[in-house]
Amino acid sequence: MPALCRDCLTEFETTPRCPVCRSPRVLAHDELYDLSIAHMDCDAFYASVEKRDNPDLADKPVIIGGGRRGVVSTACYVARIRGVRSAMPMFQALKLCPDAVIIKPRMAAYAEASKAIRGLMEELTPSIEPLSLDEAFLDLTGTARLHGHPPAVMLARLVKRMREELGLTGSIGLSHNKFLAKIASDLDKPRGFSVIGKAETKAFLRPKRVRLIWGVGLATQESLEKAGIRTFDDLYRWDRQDLTARFGSMGDRLWHLARGQDHRRVSAHAPMKSISNETTFHEDTNDPDLLDGHLWRMCEKVSDRAKAKGLAGRVVTLKLKTSKFTLITKRTSLTDPTQIADRMYRTTRALFDQVDDKGPYRLLGAGISDLSPAEGADVSGDLLDPQGVQRARAERATDAIRDRFGPDAILKGRALR
Repeated sequence: MPALCRDCLTEFETTPRCPVCRSPRVLAHDELYDLSIAHMDCDAFYASVEKRDNPDLADKPVIIGGGRRGVVSTACYVARIRGVRSAMPMFQALKLCPDAVIIKPRMAAYAEASKAIRGLMEELTPSIEPLSLDEAFLDLTGTARLHGHPPAVMLARLVKRMREELGLTGSIGLSHNKFLAKIASDLDKPRGFSVIGKAETKAFLRPKRVRLIWGVGLATQESLEKAGIRTFDDLYRWDRQDLTARFGSMGDRLWHLARGQDHRRVSAHAPMKSISNETTFHEDTNDPDLLDGHLWRMCEKVSDRAKAKGLAGRVVTLKLKTSKFTLITKRTSLTDPTQIADRMYRTTRALFDQVDDKGPYRLLGAGISDLSPAEGADVSGDLLDPQGVQRARAERATDAIRDRFGPDAILKGRALR
């Protein structure tokens, strides 16, 4: 069976340890050198960047997020061992991990690290499909002759270089399509490398829960369970026409995924269509102060990401899901694109006030779309909001102060709600 040492990259036939460096980090699989579709996911990316930039945090639990009444954006693995999870209310995270170091997100630093990782990927293949700052699909089909090694070796080299040159770690999933590659990248985090081959696809999937499917949320899970579908094995037994009749286009997709079939290509040139942020509350709420505070922090995060990528959006969207799983989406088009948190917040707040259903809500989200380069954004002003340009200038001045003196140098009162 082909095998690869993930530490020194030696290729050999299966043994418990590498015959060269004696490392136990050996990856072996019958199809190891035949697969070429990969998913790379950085390990606790935001927290890892903070620990890299501040070595004093190395062994400490680190949580990236807002104030005590905010939510967790991400947490390092030390904090995750204590039970801290993304989107968890900060007060709950601090009960589980009272000694955690709380850090406000630094999107510019994360974007810079992401750009460096992207540079390493581009040395392997031009077929890269980013999903976010910290994860991407790669298609290394046909690159073995160029590099002199199969894709598995080059992917192991990628994460090795990330660790040695950038001080960041990632996990690799390698398979024969995007669906399975993404599943594989989650199987052995952190610093994982997992393979799902063609021959084992059916046996691997059948006992797994359908929630493993990317994009299947709680509402979809409940609908599937009502139909008696909890595992891929349950799904596999359904006729394709019956699934489509019951669940529409999602049913047809589920029929293919139950068989491990995913014909989507790794699309290197798909433009970013939107930037958004949302959270699912652990308890349904219609507390106006809590919702308003969440809405502001979401607009801040969307703004930070837009500024880091040099983008602005003309369409602003508010997303709500009620306790009865009713999805409410409202959007409006601006006179000119924006990347300013204050303008996003005021727009989404106005949309929120137009919603007839007053909750309680289980999910809240905000975002921008119809994206364009940021040059010329937020300069024309609005006749209905003559102070908007001044507030935009003040926000950019605040950004500069935070970049110089730290994220907590200036805070808005609503950010503490």
